[in-house]
Amino acid sequence: TIMVGASAMPALAQDLLGQPTPGAGGIALQPAASPLKHDAIWFHDVILLPVITVISLFVLGLLIWVAVRYNKKANPVPAKWSHNTLIEVIWTIVPVVILLVIAIFSFRLLYKYEAMPEPDLTVKVTGNQWNWGYEYPDQAVPEYISNMLPEDEAQARNVPYRLAADEAMVVPVGKTVRLLITASDVIHSVALPAFGLKTDAVPGRTNETWFNAERTGVYYGQCSELCGVDHAFMPIEIRVVTEAEFAAWVASKGGSMTARRRSISYARAPKRPWPPHTPPTTITTTSPGSSPAGSCRPITRTSAPSI
Repeated sequence: TIMVGASAMPALAQDLLGQPTPGAGGIALQPAASPLKHDAIWFHDVILLPVITVISLFVLGLLIWVAVRYNKKANPVPAKWSHNTLIEVIWTIVPVVILLVIAIFSFRLLYKYEAMPEPDLTVKVTGNQWNWGYEYPDQAVPEYISNMLPEDEAQARNVPYRLAADEAMVVPVGKTVRLLITASDVIHSVALPAFGLKTDAVPGRTNETWFNAERTGVYYGQCSELCGVDHAFMPIEIRVVTEAEFAAWVASKGGSMTARRRSISYARAPKRPWPPHTPPTTITTTSPGSSPAGSCRPITRTSAPSI
């Protein structure tokens, strides 16, 4: 959970959606707002947490038992043996089995992250020192820059300082959003806890991830890769709105909801073969031959196919 330094939210409050809850305590993850995060929470609560708890309690009990049973006072004459084949086999096989069980559920979750459904829109996210650039190629919305909201303005709007931004990423609710993530200078990382995402932004490389927001609202994230002196001042604000509100926002940015349909129709249009093929042509000319009296003879030239 991302921590914030200043907030007007009361301590021990109910978990806030899309942002950390100061003073809530506990070991639970931030509430889910996408299918991927629901699966990640299930993996954490049902698989990882019980396994960690059982192992920790077992090791603690073993340490206490050894300290009590085999201390110098209770066991003045130490044993002479140093190996036990059965125990060595057990402590080798059991951890392997535990890791295999975890791996089965881990790979299933990883596959869901990789198996992105057909996206409804694409947002290109570019990390800069120290802000974010958002671009919507499907709607022809050019890149705009998102900076952290100043503290006085954040307090005036009653939004969390160091999480709120002056320009939010806006997406429609219930739609599959593909994020194409890169960077212009150093390595950054897009971390969106409510959607269960953390993807590095690497210069010269484009990483892909996706989410599908289940409800409208404002969701916060941050850069989670140390990227320089102002690393702590790179918030990510995502505003999930209705489809009508999204269309109005696209229009306010100079884009169009029909731009994607036009690009799809262009992509489906029949294409000319490449390289284009031009049949060879034959040209007959006459030139002086080598025969006596300078007689002329025809010479045939065939041009190569043009590409």
